[in-house]
Amino acid sequence: MNKNIKIAIAGLGQVGSYLYKEIRNKKKEIEIKTGKKIKIVAISAKSRNKKRKFKINKKIFYTNPLKIIKNLKPDILFEVIGQSDGISKKLVENALKNKIHVITPNKALIAKHGDQLARLAETNKVNLEFEASVAGGIPILRTIKEGLATNKISKVYGILNGTTNYILSEMENSNQTFDKVLQKAQKLGYAEPGNPKLDLNGFDAFAKIRILSALSFNTKISKANCIMEGIENIKLDDIKIASQLGLRVKLLGISEIINGNLFETVHPCLVSKNTYIGNVNGVMNAVIIEGKPVGESILQGEGAGPGPTSSSLLSDLLSILRGNTKYPFGISSQKRKSIKSFKNDNYINSLYLRFEVKDKQGVLSSITNRLAKYKISVKRIIQTPDKKNKKATIVIITHKTTEINARNCLSIFNKNKNILKFPTLIRLYN
Repeated sequence: MNKNIKIAIAGLGQVGSYLYKEIRNKKKEIEIKTGKKIKIVAISAKSRNKKRKFKINKKIFYTNPLKIIKNLKPDILFEVIGQSDGISKKLVENALKNKIHVITPNKALIAKHGDQLARLAETNKVNLEFEASVAGGIPILRTIKEGLATNKISKVYGILNGTTNYILSEMENSNQTFDKVLQKAQKLGYAEPGNPKLDLNGFDAFAKIRILSALSFNTKISKANCIMEGIENIKLDDIKIASQLGLRVKLLGISEIINGNLFETVHPCLVSKNTYIGNVNGVMNAVIIEGKPVGESILQGEGAGPGPTSSSLLSDLLSILRGNTKYPFGISSQKRKSIKSFKNDNYINSLYLRFEVKDKQGVLSSITNRLAKYKISVKRIIQTPDKKNKKATIVIITHKTTEINARNCLSIFNKNKNILKFPTLIRLYN
């Protein structure tokens, strides 16, 4: 690599703008630590005239990022546009084909097209770096690729979305409803003001768990249909009841090898207040890795926001500037294998079931009889009457059962006129 390095940044949203200022402010520090001279030669965004917290150098501004590749051929491109397809994919492909190193926080792009893009990078002997795509400022990907490279990892799981973790934590702490806490999160910048759906429905965390799987198990990115649930249906009642039981609700991403097959999922879990993961609150993320001979490794830190994300982006930059050319997923794409998926139907968990029912004789027995028919045994029952409204809340904690038994059993409750709402299901973390 030449001593004088040309850098381009495509995308000037929250992260891109913060990154631009960080590179400028830390230019001397970066140059001292790497022995390279760096210069931002191009920046790109849809609008040149949008109000930003820094002055735009119009001489280096492009509305079409593809022209940066064609006209300047920078040494390193930061893609911070954030789409899984369209201009983001096209830009990264063009950059790699032109032997330009690419750094991106775009977990949607990597989770969907990471295998193809990795092959492109390897063919052209350049880096595709995406440390910032998972868990913000936590160096989890580099830890797996380098620090734990000789370990046989069997499981990786954790809290991978700061927005949902903040909402669940704040509902418990403030005793406020989901909607009110979501509004608070939006005002604080923890959730998208317009459409926070990708955080709330579990998609964001799921894209991250797929990247973690590929790195941890040296496999191609899975395309299997897996369990993906968000937190939209979690009510304040669930938070309160869980607390009374010594539990907390957390949105977990889980990836593990079960009987030689890959199992991936994202869904709310009830975890004990006495566990490490049960005490990771606010916007914090935490990733737990289980393997041999290392045992259990835990990494925790802020997982969202421009600051933590930029920290990871800059770590990738320094790695490239120091001449570390490496495989995007730790090993050659040729050696990464496809792996069979574990059947979701066979996934085993204890269940938390909350029913809102008419307060009348025989309702509870009809529920427990139905559970028994599907081989779901009851461990604990909590019944809270609401005499004023002639209804009751029934909470049932079950022993372990399969996913298919739970799904088939619950579908029947739609037809029970004494059950006022479809029951809420939250799995207990095993």
